[in-house]
Amino acid sequence: MAVDEGVVPTAGTDGGETIHRLKPNAVGLLGVVFMAVATAAPITAMTGNVPFMVSSGNGIGAPASYLVAMVVLAIFSVGFTSMAKHITSTGAFYGFISYGLGRTIGLASGLLATFAYVVFEPALIGIFSTFATTTLRDQTGLHLPWWSFAVLMLAINATGTWFGVSVAEKLLVVLLATEVTVLAAMAVSVALHGGGPHGFSLAPIDPVNAFKGTSAGLGLFFAFWSWVGFESTAMYGEESRDPKRIIPKATMVSVLGVGVFYVLVSWMAICGNGEAAAVRAASSANPLSMFFVPTERYVGHWAVDVMQWLMITGSLACGMAFHNCAARYLYALGREGVLPSLKRTVGRTHARHGSPHIAGLVQTGVAAVLIGAFWIAGKDPYTGTYVLLAILGTMAILVVQAVCSFAVLAYFRSHHPESRHWFRTFAAPLVGGVAMLGVVVLLVSNMGAAAGSESGSLVLRATPWLVGAVAVVGVAYAQYLKRRAPERYALVGRTVLEETKER
Repeated sequence: MAVDEGVVPTAGTDGGETIHRLKPNAVGLLGVVFMAVATAAPITAMTGNVPFMVSSGNGIGAPASYLVAMVVLAIFSVGFTSMAKHITSTGAFYGFISYGLGRTIGLASGLLATFAYVVFEPALIGIFSTFATTTLRDQTGLHLPWWSFAVLMLAINATGTWFGVSVAEKLLVVLLATEVTVLAAMAVSVALHGGGPHGFSLAPIDPVNAFKGTSAGLGLFFAFWSWVGFESTAMYGEESRDPKRIIPKATMVSVLGVGVFYVLVSWMAICGNGEAAAVRAASSANPLSMFFVPTERYVGHWAVDVMQWLMITGSLACGMAFHNCAARYLYALGREGVLPSLKRTVGRTHARHGSPHIAGLVQTGVAAVLIGAFWIAGKDPYTGTYVLLAILGTMAILVVQAVCSFAVLAYFRSHHPESRHWFRTFAAPLVGGVAMLGVVVLLVSNMGAAAGSESGSLVLRATPWLVGAVAVVGVAYAQYLKRRAPERYALVGRTVLEETKER
């Protein structure tokens, strides 16, 4: 199959028509894992979420929340990966749901997933800018406007996507390795010093404590939020080596590996402070001290300085990974000609790099507009931009994850009854789907608390309506295609390549 120019014959019904494809065999198992883990952004998830969970969620039961979330997501992943062994789709959820529940629900879900990843990038640009301005001010005395760092991150993300996934992989490997190392250094040092001032305590990892505290629902939601993006493994199937084997493995490694790491780091952070002191630190004017104090005490002050810089690079890695995800969803929708003009624009790939370069530039433009709008509105890059857009994107992606679980049930019943299994293709996706709906309920019921100072924001109040509107538009447009352009409707979620087609 010729792939030199980034074009291959379509596997659909259009005969000789060509579609642009992503560069094959560009990334291996570890590369896919790194790309997925980067979207979870371990250092951002730990330093940004854990203090809030401890102060306003389930208190010292925060590590137990991660334990519960890991189990639920692992169960969800059993069904998700069972489907990935049959379908390789750059659109991931879009393709999976289209095969399982039909093109109409598939298109609506594809738009929702695209919407989620599109807003995740500017959300991470907000927290990246916050970390960068704060660190430079604290360590060098230099004061720069936050928007200057936003422009820098937009440029880096656009460049990385232009040159292809292998370039982004190399950069993310370095960034991810450094942030994981400094968190692990803190956790291991606390453990080697006997678990902190009061020794090891099992209370933080007691699952019962995940459901206690000021607001257990809020704590559990933040735990699930910390994994958002793990499912992006499926997006790189077309660019990976042996995707039917790699993608399922990468997904489970991402869920379980990240889960064990989250539990260990948050547990040792609490033990390293002492339970009561951890709660006081998390509730203080400087909640990051919950991590800085044990790091300085057991590793050294130099590690605190390094951690501050790695919070910058970690949020950069996360934003870059989300940029790649958004570009691939836009590309997946575009190359199928959902709108004819998209096939000639975002549905094209770079002739040399095999990257979704136009989709990447479009994503950069959208992210820049959103950042500019929040800047003009006077929103703080963290409490306004990051928090509001992260909640918006998280609600959209959780709905899609729930729908995907039910798509697995339908897919194996109608397409591969010979492969049905009581746990992998029935119990696991059923439990995963119901649990995901439960997390959506947790989000809706705790949105105000999660938004903090932005609890009265118009964007927050509009969040459920925006998510619902995107879904309705998807359903309505799919029905329009079905009646007015059945040949285009037939391609929805079905563009797969000869060597990776549904089987």
